[in-house]
Amino acid sequence: MDGVPGSGADVIRAQLPTLPDTPGVYRMLAADGSVLYVGKAKNLKRRVASYTRTDGLPTRTRRMVSLTRSMEFVTTHTEAEALLLEANLIRSLLPPFNILVKDDRSFSYIVIGPSNKRGGHDFPRLMHHRGSAERRGTSGKGNRRESDLFGPYASPHLVGMTIAALQRAFLLRTCDDGVFASRTRPCLQHQIKRCSAPCVGRVDEEDYAAQVQGVRDVLSGRSAEVQAEFARHMLDSSDRLEYEDAARWRDRIRALTALQSRQDINLEDTLGDADVLALHREGAAACVQAFFFRGGRNQGTRAFFPRVDAEEEAGDILAAFAAQLYADTPPPGLLLLSDPVESAELLEEALSLSAGHHVAVECPKRGPKRRAVEHAQTNARDALGRRLAERSTQATLLEGVARVFGLPDAPRRVEIYDTSHIQGSFPVGAMVVAGPEGFQRNAYRRFFIRDPEAAGNDYAMLRETFTRRFHRSSDAGRDSGQWPDLVLIDGGLGQLNAVKDELAMLQITDIPLVAIAKGPDRNAGRERFFRPGQPPLTLEPNDPVLHFLQRLRDEAHRTAIDSHRARRMKAISHSRIDGIPGIGPARKKALLHHFGSATAVASAGLKDLEAAPGISEAIARKLYEHFHG
Repeated sequence: MDGVPGSGADVIRAQLPTLPDTPGVYRMLAADGSVLYVGKAKNLKRRVASYTRTDGLPTRTRRMVSLTRSMEFVTTHTEAEALLLEANLIRSLLPPFNILVKDDRSFSYIVIGPSNKRGGHDFPRLMHHRGSAERRGTSGKGNRRESDLFGPYASPHLVGMTIAALQRAFLLRTCDDGVFASRTRPCLQHQIKRCSAPCVGRVDEEDYAAQVQGVRDVLSGRSAEVQAEFARHMLDSSDRLEYEDAARWRDRIRALTALQSRQDINLEDTLGDADVLALHREGAAACVQAFFFRGGRNQGTRAFFPRVDAEEEAGDILAAFAAQLYADTPPPGLLLLSDPVESAELLEEALSLSAGHHVAVECPKRGPKRRAVEHAQTNARDALGRRLAERSTQATLLEGVARVFGLPDAPRRVEIYDTSHIQGSFPVGAMVVAGPEGFQRNAYRRFFIRDPEAAGNDYAMLRETFTRRFHRSSDAGRDSGQWPDLVLIDGGLGQLNAVKDELAMLQITDIPLVAIAKGPDRNAGRERFFRPGQPPLTLEPNDPVLHFLQRLRDEAHRTAIDSHRARRMKAISHSRIDGIPGIGPARKKALLHHFGSATAVASAGLKDLEAAPGISEAIARKLYEHFHG
């Protein structure tokens, strides 16, 4: 089928204003709905935009673009996840324009060894390797060509968690050969029962080789046999009344049990055959994002846009949707929902009868199942945002905003403000910017509240935020494109008056101000809008302008919360070693590697500090005096 030249590029170009700058997977669809191409991207917006410059594309790609009549998107946490999902979709959909691209550069692997029999070490180490499996070492000391390599894994974080669990279960070393050779006594890893201390002879080569084989078995999928062997050891020790030894085997069994549930992409051990249905709604508009897992593998996703009433409960929408979805499609054994269904037992019975087997309906609150639901909800929110934007272009929506609030022209720059804190701790103000091209993320600003008396006071936090935003502004700024045509504030009349008074003190009185407050019982879709000197305004629940303003408000709220959370986590992760004169990054790293934690450094004796690599007597004394006076 021949496409109309240029029409596909126009379809793709229309998607760009609403695409996020995040990793994900995209599908190009033909006029009949068939999938032409499945691709992955580190940056969805940038990658999809490349198809609009058709002059520089190969002939085959230009033809694919010309046949495209619609697109579908799924965001992922990382590019590696996008790659794995892309591979699953290619194998199941067989799109005609796809080619198999082998690209594992961003994957992570677990490496064991090599062992002495392979020209390596008597006591091979457990390592994290990131990069291509084809280029994991060539020659020299610690040659990894003969090493055991397991993976790929979706993320370095997942590999770190897996290695930590393997250490607890099998007590393999992770230190490099130089540290291993220089040890004279067990390190902290042995003390916390994560290493059997082969460096100082606490375990012989034969027993260590058995531990290595146990790791190989677990990473090769034979964890059930290993766990059964651990259980036998625990029972034997208990029968001999060696309860401390039995407790150690019990702890290793627990570590192995936790390890078997660690999977972040396909979730084989957690979901098996399952569907995830996640709802996101904005007033009378709703999206249900369905993720389909078979054998634990993500076999694809689809967004549905049911027609709903603004007053319907989320659980009722999901129950009705599930009943219709599985009318002619057999459901899996597990259905995960984003919101609780009041008639869950009835839904289970109906689906079980239709399927001929038991179907469990759950609304998980925590754990891997909840993470899968939350990921689906994120995609539902993004899909609904794109859907609403497709119905009403950004320019049309801005014209609607001007009409609703009586502005002379459609605003070119809208600034939205919100604040976040927890009982006054780590207070943050956030400014989000939107315009005809969508959200202008490079113009976002975050304000860490400096006045301690303002922390926890929403009005005072807003006043400081606006003071810092506008205190250096001048008439020249009005012509630079950095001056807002409209300011939205997440809050009610009190927040509006606080901002109005602060801007008046700065002699700024010509910026239109609007505060957006949730309606009674904080129901979305019944928001009230406050303007200086005018009565509150409400919009119809199905008004596209209302949905647009809700998205602006929600983006400011998300940005404020994310900024607050990042500031809080940074404070939590601040090391006690930071800021000590003479302790730079290299010495800090050496100390942490030697002692295992900043707390251990703080409690170490003077002689212990002097024994640390790279620490002189003078530096050791300075450290000791810093922590002990």
